[in-house]
Amino acid sequence: MKPDAKSTIEAGKAILGIEFGSTRIKAVLIDQENKPIAQGSHTWENQLVDGLWTYSVEAIWYGLQDCYADLRSNVKSLYDIEIETLAAIGVSAMMHGYMAFNDKEEILVPFRTWRNTNTGEAAAALSELFVYNIPLRWSISHLYQAILDNEEHVKDIDYLTTLAGYIHWQMTGKKVLGIGDASGMLPIDPVTKNYSAEMVAKFDELIAPKGYDWKLLDILPKALPAGENAGFLTPEGAKMLDVSGHLKAGIPVCPPEGDAGTGMVATNAVKQRTGNVSAGTSSFSMIVLEKDLSKPYEIIDMVTTPDGSPVAMVHCNNCTSDLNAWINLFKEYQELLGIPVDMNEVYGKLYNHALTGNADCGGLISFNYISGEPVTGFADGRPMFVRSANDKFSLANFMRTHLYASVGVLKIGNDILFKEEKVKVDRITGHGGLFKTKNVGQRVLAAALNSPISVMETAGEGGAWGIALLASFLVNNQKKQPLDAFLDELVFGGDAGVEIAPTAEDVAGFNAYIENYKAALPIEEAAVKFKK
Repeated sequence: MKPDAKSTIEAGKAILGIEFGSTRIKAVLIDQENKPIAQGSHTWENQLVDGLWTYSVEAIWYGLQDCYADLRSNVKSLYDIEIETLAAIGVSAMMHGYMAFNDKEEILVPFRTWRNTNTGEAAAALSELFVYNIPLRWSISHLYQAILDNEEHVKDIDYLTTLAGYIHWQMTGKKVLGIGDASGMLPIDPVTKNYSAEMVAKFDELIAPKGYDWKLLDILPKALPAGENAGFLTPEGAKMLDVSGHLKAGIPVCPPEGDAGTGMVATNAVKQRTGNVSAGTSSFSMIVLEKDLSKPYEIIDMVTTPDGSPVAMVHCNNCTSDLNAWINLFKEYQELLGIPVDMNEVYGKLYNHALTGNADCGGLISFNYISGEPVTGFADGRPMFVRSANDKFSLANFMRTHLYASVGVLKIGNDILFKEEKVKVDRITGHGGLFKTKNVGQRVLAAALNSPISVMETAGEGGAWGIALLASFLVNNQKKQPLDAFLDELVFGGDAGVEIAPTAEDVAGFNAYIENYKAALPIEEAAVKFKK
């Protein structure tokens, strides 16, 4: 007989996953069948301090403790019990950024998050040195920029890590990092499953004239693939997580991962020739490659799956924010008419109506650039809707162009992979707000990428569930399966979700739209230039 959730928690067989997102910290408790049985959350905001985006160390720990307390109260209200011990724990967080500590474990400068773009000079110099695209948000860019800026603290660095790596270190005493998160600090060699020895040597030589006491590998966390032993919750760590004192020490903790890796796990997209697209406020696609790309591309970031396979990532700053702003206009109009508003109905009606429009949007174009968009070369943005007098201006085409715009930049990046690099993919899974209205976002993305798109019922569970699954992989992988087989068999049970294949008409329409879009980029450029 399958144990119920209450007895699973009482027996210490439940598994905890915690993810630090940019606006919410979420905790998910799962049972032995990897299904969520309780959850907690904490809302937080980043701060702009001295021109840099950060979260204070106090906010990090208060957020973690409040999130765990919320989970405890959820368990109490659902099952009337306390969490005393667990089978395993996993911690995940937004990737990249810069957390530097001295030998007394004191943070040397406030945590610099992935949002900071002050690292342009360093990223460009390292991309040239390594012959590899090094994005602005990567930890090595932050470190080298601090060196270029002659920041006083650099000589005192004893340890450099990411947010997930920091939490894990404080909870277990181990200076380690999941390989996916580590690949956003410094490139990983797919053969050795470790930091690229060639790039480490080049970096050490580059900074040698500075005479620091440390070499790069001295200060980086050890990279670990999924399933490796990454330490145990210490008595101090247990107190830092659960201020009530109920949680016992000694619980195994899996390698800490980044949000990209947990997204891959939560969508069962860690196998070669699979991929996933996250589409919400921003969007990104992750395609797991069979082999390295032929050359570096400025708009494609190379990271890894949690078990070390190379992944091509296209990251777009803008996705649904402008689309949502237009839909709010229709909401206002409905309120003006005195009609009660159900936002699900508003979205559903407008999205579905969009599908009745012309496949190429009738010539209409939308730029959804609330902020800058690196893929198309914009440091700043200005949302804009463009049409000619003889275009087919209808509500259906208007809505369709905003849906196309939400994934237009993503298409431009992925066209390099599919058309120039001839990358093959068997399945792409979509998750995020764009897919909430059934079939519509899926159909648009299928047309953009000319690939079948699946959406799973579980895709909404998110990264906290993804890292809980990695913790489950650590302790429940009795058959010693690779990660992709474990997920296929024990988590998803062969469920690939609901798939929509692209139609030839939609693909041709989107291709015509994107050519119009690219030809009109100088209009967006002028709008940004004269923005007040």
